[in-house]
Amino acid sequence: MTGPERRGIPFAMLIYKIFRGPEWQSLAQEGSTLGAPIDLTDGYIHFSTATQAAETAAKHFAGATGLVLAAIDTDLLGEDLVWEPSRGGALFPHLYRALSLTEVAWHAPLPLVDGAHQFPEQMV
Repeated sequence: MTGPERRGIPFAMLIYKIFRGPEWQSLAQEGSTLGAPIDLTDGYIHFSTATQAAETAAKHFAGATGLVLAAIDTDLLGEDLVWEPSRGGALFPHLYRALSLTEVAWHAPLPLVDGAHQFPEQMV
């Protein structure tokens, strides 16, 4: 997307996907994914920005262990990435196609420490 279609979303930013261990393993082995069961139900892959990720983890992954955080460069996703209102009207990135492993900039464990997920320092 370019211009006003991006709704003020900066270019070349990283967005994040939280995977359960088996979901990440499947992506690593198969090379692409249509996402988690909720993504399949909704028809798109849910992502979060750096500022949204902690709330996403708390809301949808509370108490979960063995998670993997993947960072994806928005510029690699093209026009299939759409920013849509969700929680409280905030714009969330949704991908309307499969995510390829080659589009993952980096990934890291998302450990649960004292009941909260600890996000990596390189997350921006």
